[in-house]
Amino acid sequence: MNQLNEQQLHQHVAVLGWLHIVGNGIMLLLGCFVFAFLWGIGAATGDLEATRILGIIGTTVGALLVVLGIPGMVAGYGLLRRKACGRILAMVVGFLGLVNFPLGTAIGIYTFWVLLQDSAADYFTS
Repeated sequence: MNQLNEQQLHQHVAVLGWLHIVGNGIMLLLGCFVFAFLWGIGAATGDLEATRILGIIGTTVGALLVVLGIPGMVAGYGLLRRKACGRILAMVVGFLGLVNFPLGTAIGIYTFWVLLQDSAADYFTS
């Protein structure tokens, strides 16, 4: 595996941390938007049944996106603070993001490339 020196690793970990924070922050915002949009459409129709159904769908999808976005933001924060638990959480989030083609796949591959470096274990313990 490639060997990055500490300065290069520091730079890549910072970029990776911000990628996780921003990418998952967008997911949080998208979840809030989906909730508000679907609930608003249901309310605008004036039909009680449509309001209920779209409210349930909006709440479910919005909550799912928020719940999926929070661990990625926590992982990014942990990477920026050089926490070992942030490294592990980022690898889990990166693995789950591999199915989100193409952006999640690229970030997932980058996550593994950076965090599985030989020097990464020492970087997060110091």
